[in-house]
Amino acid sequence: MPVSADLSKYLDKEYESKSLNEILDAPVSALAGVTEDDAELLKRAFRIKTVADLGKNKYFLAANAMLQLTK
Repeated sequence: MPVSADLSKYLDKEYESKSLNEILDAPVSALAGVTEDDAELLKRAFRIKTVADLGKNKYFLAANAMLQLTK
């Protein structure tokens, strides 16, 4: 079953019309509010280069899991 979602509020303008796979392969700076400098810091601190890397980072996943447990 196809699923659709409006991700535009989370993305920079140039990525709004991209496929989900293209977004996941995009640099973290494709996310709205994440600057090139922010992306560089994430790369240095956590080796995060893409949106997919951010989504599967063990520290971010652990923090999200703890947050979900409070709900």
